[in-house]
Amino acid sequence: MSFLEAIGPLDAQRPAPLYQQLQHAVREAIERHALKPDEALPPERDLASDLSVSRITVRKAFDGLVAEGLLTRRQGAGTFVAARVEKSFSKLTSFSEDMAARGRKATSSWLNRSEGAVTPEESLTLGLSPGTPVYRFSRIRYADGLPMALEYSTIPAACLPGLDAVGASLYRALADTGYRPNRALQRLRAVLFNAEQAELLGTTAGAAGLLIERRAFHNGQAVEVTQSYYRGDAYDFVAELNDGPA
Repeated sequence: MSFLEAIGPLDAQRPAPLYQQLQHAVREAIERHALKPDEALPPERDLASDLSVSRITVRKAFDGLVAEGLLTRRQGAGTFVAARVEKSFSKLTSFSEDMAARGRKATSSWLNRSEGAVTPEESLTLGLSPGTPVYRFSRIRYADGLPMALEYSTIPAACLPGLDAVGASLYRALADTGYRPNRALQRLRAVLFNAEQAELLGTTAGAAGLLIERRAFHNGQAVEVTQSYYRGDAYDFVAELNDGPA
């Protein structure tokens, strides 16, 4: 099915603006799977010509759908239907590794990198003595330019040579020093984003999200505590279950 067949015609006689009609048509096509995840959309110039609308109309419609997380733009490649990411609970991987496995480019925007003494709560979680130095990392995680998650991590300073050791991947930095986690405990719960979180993630206040709280270990030693807030409209979490003894 072609893109034009999937969305149907626009009607200039209807009261709704053409860009809203196009948004609605694309949104419905995605919801009924007439447009598939990762499917490329026609170039805006071609689509404007085929629909007999201005290129500005197409761009405005697509801008809104990108903001909703339904479409994604890839530099030099065009506009695509956003693919929901499935994150498995059965394998301990980093955000960067998850995105690479799906052919998507992971990037980050740093919110904060700092060094300080462990807090009482962190001391209990990481099994550290009061006053032990730790590194704290806060950043926005992106996939193909779309904000996907807010990540707040605390790492014992003994596990890294310095704050600047963490670049694109925290787990790669920990692997370089021999402290990459090989076991983790995770807890998942639903949350509603507050205004600050929503602004950082490009969504609306009150939007549904998923909070993953992770405590990771290397050979029994706690080396990471991370809280990750994922966009609920972009992530699915899956777990493999096996039949155990009765």
